[in-house]
Amino acid sequence: MPDSPESSEPTRRLRPVQLLFEPQSAEPEPERFFDLESIEDPAELLRRSTELALAFRAAAERATDFQAVAAAQLADPRRFDAQSDAEIAQRADWTPDYAAKMIEYGRTLLQPRRHED
Repeated sequence: MPDSPESSEPTRRLRPVQLLFEPQSAEPEPERFFDLESIEDPAELLRRSTELALAFRAAAERATDFQAVAAAQLADPRRFDAQSDAEIAQRADWTPDYAAKMIEYGRTLLQPRRHED
């Protein structure tokens, strides 16, 4: 055992690792939002911010579709662990009425897939 006090070998000391990067500064960097704050031309700012708003809107709609599909799958009575509208509502932080609507919407989204099988 090299670490035992009875060992006649001297213990090796580890050297600190050499820093290959600059340590972070104590001041946090200013918050940036897709560098919109650096655009000075109002026409370019409007174009770029509109482009981002449309992209976020499309992403939100797609994410909502995935939420609906997942809710419909969780509520599927053929599952041994099917969940109620209230359980799904609690998981997604929805009201039970909204969960029921999302489950129904998800079922409509799943229908074309079932016909393809």
